[in-house]
Amino acid sequence: MDKHITVPMNRETARSLRAGDYVYLTGTVYTARDAAHKRMDEILQKGGSLPFDIEGQIIYYMGPSPAREGRPIGSAGPTTASRMDKYTPRLLDLGMGAMIGKGKRSHEVTDAIVRNGAVYFAAVGGAGAILSKCITSAEVIAYDDLGTEAVRRLTVENFPAIVVIDSEGNDLYKTAAENYRKTEEEGT
Repeated sequence: MDKHITVPMNRETARSLRAGDYVYLTGTVYTARDAAHKRMDEILQKGGSLPFDIEGQIIYYMGPSPAREGRPIGSAGPTTASRMDKYTPRLLDLGMGAMIGKGKRSHEVTDAIVRNGAVYFAAVGGAGAILSKCITSAEVIAYDDLGTEAVRRLTVENFPAIVVIDSEGNDLYKTAAENYRKTEEEGT
């Protein structure tokens, strides 16, 4: 089912989504990858605060290429999400509403998604140039010294994603594989 969502999103919206739903996100999304997550974690361990209010926010695991002339950002494809797994449960417990990446997540992340009524979205890997067309503005807001891994605030319009893990812990990667196996078994 296709859904159009304004972000950041509240828990009610997150809980209404189901694994397999196609969504189009419009609003504000933040970017952060490995180095930014490590730095945010170190700051939190020292009692500091994050560079943005994380409540209901979406973090897109992405490090863009340089912007072409007349564009706010270059290619903007997703990064493998599991690289952020050690930091994600804490951010979810602090109020993060969702993440966008590619690939599977750990059991600990899935537990934190369920515990906090959040979701994990996947964006199509290899489609970074197309995805960048849904980004209307990009601004570095923290850790400029990290280059492409700096934290950015993006404004997105109809950014396409798929719900992979919903707030009940349903995982599209697992259910799709099981359905494929059943289809193969019935066909042989």
